Amino acid sequence: MGELVATMQSEFEMSMMGELSFFLGLQVKQSKDVIFLYQSKYCKEILKKFEMECCKEASTHMPSSCYMDANAAGKGVDQTKYRGLIGSLFYLTTSRPNIMFVV
Repeated sequence: MGELVATMQSEFEMSMMGELSFFLGLQVKQSKDVIFLYQSKYCKEILKKFEMECCKEASTHMPSSCYMDANAAGKGVDQTKYRGLIGSLFYLTTSRPNIMFVV
């Protein structure tokens, strides 16, 4: 690990400030041979931000035969909040290739 840091410091302008623990919403755990990335903290922050902590989980995917129609009499949607939620979910899925295909 030390050789990698020395090589990167000689190649790029950087400083060593200790072990990396968070990066772009990802939790980073480093050991001698392996680096693990976790997103549990980011997921909990998304749920809290969009007030979804008490929502029930769904074990099945949304049916593809279901069509959504406009509801003229329905309540308006906050587009900023909706776009923020979609952007957060996009980031979550693109940083997890194993669920990106399913979503």
